[in-house]
Amino acid sequence: MLFENYIIKFKSFDMKNLKSVLFSTSAVLIIGLALLAFTPGTQKPWEVPAKYKSMKNTVKSDATSINTGKMLYTKHCKSCHGATGKGDGPKAATLDTKIRSFASADFKKQTPGDIYYKSFVGRGDMPNFEQKVTDEKDRWSIINYLLSL
Repeated sequence: MLFENYIIKFKSFDMKNLKSVLFSTSAVLIIGLALLAFTPGTQKPWEVPAKYKSMKNTVKSDATSINTGKMLYTKHCKSCHGATGKGDGPKAATLDTKIRSFASADFKKQTPGDIYYKSFVGRGDMPNFEQKVTDEKDRWSIINYLLSL
């Protein structure tokens, strides 16, 4: 009797149902793969455009620019990057990507233009700051401060 129920159910399964099941299964797989691409911890290397790579810092790294940079950093960056630039600010835990330390050798070996692009153009969790920090001297002062950490 149980076997007869399965045969009856199988016979009632027509092509319309098959298409529906295949479509649903395909949709779930596609969405799953798309979400997999955005899993936390998967950071792709930054692709810095050539025009930024060749930029030079136009502000001398002295006590004045570093102090200006520190003040602006405290206002705009500290909540994520932390008081000492180690990536341990209060908002850091809410981000999908791990914030790296500004004191690391990897950070310090970057060109000024690399740091400029990443800091002010941003991507993903790193927001664009071009409209928040509009003065070029202020931007370079922040970079001078970052490099002093």
